[in-house]
Amino acid sequence: MELQEQINFNRIADAISFYKENFKQQPSLEDAAAHVHLSPFHFQKMFKEWAGVTPKQFLQYLSVEYAKDILKETKASLLDAAYDTGLSGTGRLHDLFIKIEGMTPGEFKNGGRELAINYSFAETPFGEMIVASTPKGICHMAFADDGQEAAFNELKNSFPNAQFTQLVDANQQQALFIFTQDWSKLSQIKLHLKGTPFQLKVWDALIKVPVGDLKTYSSIADAIDAPKASRAVGSAIGSNPVAFLIPCHRVIRMNGETGEYHWGSARKSAMIGWEAARRRRINN
Repeated sequence: MELQEQINFNRIADAISFYKENFKQQPSLEDAAAHVHLSPFHFQKMFKEWAGVTPKQFLQYLSVEYAKDILKETKASLLDAAYDTGLSGTGRLHDLFIKIEGMTPGEFKNGGRELAINYSFAETPFGEMIVASTPKGICHMAFADDGQEAAFNELKNSFPNAQFTQLVDANQQQALFIFTQDWSKLSQIKLHLKGTPFQLKVWDALIKVPVGDLKTYSSIADAIDAPKASRAVGSAIGSNPVAFLIPCHRVIRMNGETGEYHWGSARKSAMIGWEAARRRRINN
């Protein structure tokens, strides 16, 4: 049985797709509500509880014009950077960050035989996720769109010989705090990832993209001093093993279009708009 949070997100994602596919006709609130089989009142109420803004305001954050404006903003003030840690002041600016540690060849050799991995499932504003961790940090985080069994099988495919235990641990709890409105409980989030040196470099660059900001593939390539490697950067982004925490959803096309996303373009749009609304609420 689907939880109400999952049902609500499915409706929101469906509505976002509807708005984007029919943007030239400028569909009304009533049109979108009818599309997801809700009254306009209940649709707007559900949407505002999820995003913090109305559907009309949210759609402004998904426009090509808005995306292009964000791409032009290349420098952030110290106050903006403090916001991006989710904290009210600049004093704790460096206290909160996500740290990546690459797995050694010995840790993932023989299909991860030496790894002990805990995993659990959690509801998020963007649907159910599987979250997995080693004692050193989060190693896998993905949306369970096809059910828990399929999500677990995908995890096992990455580490076929690891020892798995369905257990919520401190690393997972810390990672999931990222979805809350109050980031004061957050401390360092550790990621323990299997990847090539190039992939780890790209993922580390993604982590440095602030909440509410957007980048292009070429700007990420520039950030890792590989300006001619945009295609390889795209491949590394596409193989991101940790959804949302490594924010590949913040990378869009140069023309301002959202582009594709491993876990669905509607979800990518939802994430971009949700973060933009969150940033607006903090700044106001």
